[in-house]
Amino acid sequence: MISRRKLLQIAMASPLASGGALAHALPRSFSLAFCGDIMMGSTFPGEALPEHDGQKLFVDAAPVLRAADLAFGNLEGTLLEGGETQKVPSPTTYAFRTPVRYARYLKEAGFDFLSLANNHAGDFGEEGMNSTQRCLREQGIAFAGIRGRCEYALIERGGVRFGVAAFGHNSYTLRHGDEAEVRRILAALRRRSDLIVVSFHGGAEGRNRARLPYGEEIFLNEKRGSLRHFAHLCVDLGADAVFGHGPHVPRAVEVYKDRFIAYSLGNFCTPYMVSLKGISGLAPVIEIQMSSSGRFLSGQIYSFRQIRGTGPRLDPGREAAKLIKTLSEEDISPRFFTIDESGRILPAVAAASAPAQTSAAEPSGGPSGQGAESEDPRIGEDILIEEPAPEAAP
Repeated sequence: MISRRKLLQIAMASPLASGGALAHALPRSFSLAFCGDIMMGSTFPGEALPEHDGQKLFVDAAPVLRAADLAFGNLEGTLLEGGETQKVPSPTTYAFRTPVRYARYLKEAGFDFLSLANNHAGDFGEEGMNSTQRCLREQGIAFAGIRGRCEYALIERGGVRFGVAAFGHNSYTLRHGDEAEVRRILAALRRRSDLIVVSFHGGAEGRNRARLPYGEEIFLNEKRGSLRHFAHLCVDLGADAVFGHGPHVPRAVEVYKDRFIAYSLGNFCTPYMVSLKGISGLAPVIEIQMSSSGRFLSGQIYSFRQIRGTGPRLDPGREAAKLIKTLSEEDISPRFFTIDESGRILPAVAAASAPAQTSAAEPSGGPSGQGAESEDPRIGEDILIEEPAPEAAP
């Protein structure tokens, strides 16, 4: 049986794709927006909730997220009222419980997919997982990453089906360190989708962990992944974009075999209970243009900085873009892309002929999210397909 992915490749190679009816049926490219960790506030062990009860958390970032065909992030913790945790709070142990009423802020911000494959999705056990998944379903937001519960999601845009998987390092997640499991999930997505996006939560944590090492990372006596190997393996197995989070700081980006990889997008919306000092407060959103065959065309790093108790706010100094540019130049070799001073990312060939861009890119809504309350133009055309049940290994 020919997979959906192969059928799309055949269709795009057809003479019709250059000017016939098919050209009107299939988009030539897609825009995808990626960000890092989201924990909008917690009521455990005490109340630590943002100003305005969270209503303005995403006011600056929403124009970027909404403008993308698909927007992705990592949801840390649970959406839950009450419940009990087995975790004992300590300087290195936290349990996050966000009020369920905050779920709507994620949809209003523009998120289409949220990873649950992290070390806080299980903070309140089965009850917390069930509540979180119910809240996301009610908002029409896809999710994945928990073994045996939600292993991947399928989302359609413009007649093209995106398969999305998420991997972590905890026992209840799909684990990026288990190559057989990675191969099983990617094989299932190749059969069921046209384009594939992979999220991962991994890497050592802290402001001194922005550099991307080779080999396995160890943190708090846990294996946190060999992330270069994992990301390349995913692309080799058919992934068209890979994005990471977990170190709580941004890391380098890469273009590998014409596919985009972001190794860590740091903290995005963590107003309390997560350190925002120094580079831990940088909150980038990376928007990429991907061809209908999955090839990376271009990207833009939008720089935000978190303000305690408030959320990510547009950073005119573009510190996140500058840091990612520096880290990518230091840690990725050979590099088949460039990042300019405005945060624009281009394949090396395209960069050679691109005109200089002198001003910083900003969301169309401008600072403080003016225009963020406008109607989302995608409403009514999106098709969310329920995340499939686990599948036996082929």
